[in-house]
Amino acid sequence: MATFDMKAFATFLKANVSKSPFGEGACAKHVRLALAAGGLKPATWPVAAKDWSPTLMALGFKALPANGHLPAKLGDIAVIQTTSESKYGHIEGYDGSNWISDFVQREFWPGPSFRSETPAFMVYRWPV
Repeated sequence: MATFDMKAFATFLKANVSKSPFGEGACAKHVRLALAAGGLKPATWPVAAKDWSPTLMALGFKALPANGHLPAKLGDIAVIQTTSESKYGHIEGYDGSNWISDFVQREFWPGPSFRSETPAFMVYRWPV
C-alpha cells in the first residue's frame, strides 16, 4: 500500500487556498493536488467532487461510519453530495484545525445551500 504524508497534504491545502474568501469552485482540483503533495497520485480522478468516493477507497482510504466524522482528524477527507445550488457536490480535507477545499471553511458545511440542505456525505480516513 502507498504511504500518505498527512502533514504534507494539510500543508498544501492551507498554503494554496484561493484569494477569494469562498474559493473558486475548484475543490476537487485542490484536494487532488494536495493528495499528490502527500504522496498519493490516482491514475484517474473525477471532475465532480461528489464522485470522489471510489477513488479515495482505491487509494486506500477507509470510510468512517456516518456519525463518525467528528471529531475530525488530520488528513480526513469529506465527499459531499449535490445541493440545489451545487450540481458537482463538494470535497474538502481537514488540516487538524479547519476543513479546507480551495478556501478555509468556517465549518464542515462549505456554504449556505450545504448548511440548509445537509446533503449526504462520507468522510474518509487514511488507516493509521
